[in-house]
Amino acid sequence: MRSRRTFGFVVLILFVGAAVGTVLGELMALVLPKGVVQEFFTKSWSPALGPGTLDLVLFSITLGMTLKVNGAGIIGILVAIYLLRWVFD
Repeated sequence: MRSRRTFGFVVLILFVGAAVGTVLGELMALVLPKGVVQEFFTKSWSPALGPGTLDLVLFSITLGMTLKVNGAGIIGILVAIYLLRWVFD
């Protein structure tokens, strides 16, 4: 039987964990009172791949990507790692 844990599957699960955690963190930031806990959930890190341009004679293509992850997104990634380790084995 073939394992479901291919590289693409692992990346997808980690991305979904980060996305769900980040969205939940943004929602929790709206509900929580101002303070350390709200700052934890709203502080975000935004790693980016700068725009790269492929200039052809007929047209040009510009690609770039920014990923926004907050504290809850990190928790989402940790939950995704847990699921990969013990549930999707």
